[in-house]
Amino acid sequence: MKTVLTLDQLVDLFQAESGQDLYVRWSKGPEADMSSGGPGPQASRDALTGMALPGLSASPLKVEPWWDDRPLRLWLARRIYDYRHLRELRGPGVRPWVFQGTETARGPDNEPLVVCDRPLAWLTDDVLHEAQELVDEQGSREWGPMDRSNAT
Repeated sequence: MKTVLTLDQLVDLFQAESGQDLYVRWSKGPEADMSSGGPGPQASRDALTGMALPGLSASPLKVEPWWDDRPLRLWLARRIYDYRHLRELRGPGVRPWVFQGTETARGPDNEPLVVCDRPLAWLTDDVLHEAQELVDEQGSREWGPMDRSNAT
């Protein structure tokens, strides 16, 4: 699997794949996710109930029509930024990777549950830093990652 080193390379990958059915997942990678060592091949587990879910919990990279002609780079940056806290939450070896997949269901947080059809690329820390910088440049005090760990 290749490695994406910059946010611009992620844009290039997205465009080369026509942006269709692409997802980012925070885990130990496709080998771990597709083995039978977890709740089942290509399954996630609901953190609240422990229930096995029918697919990998992932974030879609697909650009929504309402985004209009705004920069693709910013769209992808915010999709990466949204769940960056999962690296620390899920422990050592967890990092983001991009894949092409087929949505099978929705999880308890309405997230797509996806079967990975083709792993595409790892994302490096440099991509994560670029994404954070770009999001921070937007200057929104009302927006941030979807991190429940600090919820009260």
